[in-house]
Amino acid sequence: MPKTKVEILHILGEQVLPGESKEVNFDVANLHTSTPVNVPVIIERSKKPGPTVLFTAGIHGDEVNGVEIVRQLIAKGINRPKTGTIICMPVINVFGFINLKREFPDGRDLNRVFPGSPSGSLAARVAYKLIHEVIPHADLIIDFHTGGSDRFNAPQLRYTKDHTDLNALAKAFGPPFVLYSKNLSKSFRTTCSKLGKPLLLFEGGKSFHIDDIVTNSGVNGSKRILKHLGMLKTVFKSTKPKRECIFINESKWLRAKYSGMFKAVAPIGSHVEKDDILGNITDPYGKFNYFVRARHAGYIININESPIVYQGDALFHISVEIKT
Repeated sequence: MPKTKVEILHILGEQVLPGESKEVNFDVANLHTSTPVNVPVIIERSKKPGPTVLFTAGIHGDEVNGVEIVRQLIAKGINRPKTGTIICMPVINVFGFINLKREFPDGRDLNRVFPGSPSGSLAARVAYKLIHEVIPHADLIIDFHTGGSDRFNAPQLRYTKDHTDLNALAKAFGPPFVLYSKNLSKSFRTTCSKLGKPLLLFEGGKSFHIDDIVTNSGVNGSKRILKHLGMLKTVFKSTKPKRECIFINESKWLRAKYSGMFKAVAPIGSHVEKDDILGNITDPYGKFNYFVRARHAGYIININESPIVYQGDALFHISVEIKT
């Protein structure tokens, strides 16, 4: 990953010199009002050679906690590298972000249309431009996401089990959990994997919500990984994680047996034993109360925080097998 020579960076029709700070525009289409949409890409370069790290967020327009993490990296100057180059894209799906929606205006999920097409839908065109004009410059990508809907994710990194080369980077990041998960068809992660670009996918929190613990986990993890790569400036102190990250080989969802009003009592990230009470489902009339119990021991890495659930809804995501 280390580089011996600092070269001029040609990206999105602009050139960025060594030691230069520059904001370039990732533009694809105007709004329906003909108003141009400028999607800033913030680039900071050191005069010293080193890797290029890309921080991305907002692939889904409703996942604002990831946007907040990258925003803090920029606002606190963490993105100004000691060596190498740091590229920040806080909001990729700016159309969804504007409309407070997960998808693009065409109804497509950006994370299901990669590698995209230059003549396809709006989402496909954004995916194509990202893959062909930004990704080739990156040596490492850290992509920030949150849980969908009301499902709250404990801070965690995700990648496939066969990417053993990412284990050292994951340990350097230091999240509470690392979840080995399969690549999804036409996702950003899958496409980067096929291109040989290492990607750490960070999950934490839920849609339309900013959580301080999740934000701190993402920001501190980013600082640790930059320090690990020799890119973090000495003025920034990287905090050690409170505990070593737990690697999860397998996990299962515990689903609602009944419909009703739901309240979780087990905290996110906690370890539970079989038959522990995790929450309860009631009816609005005070006639029914069902205790949700753990079916096996494990760590809770996701909790459904919706007050209303239906039979079959996912309630808790719990680890089954831990890597030892």
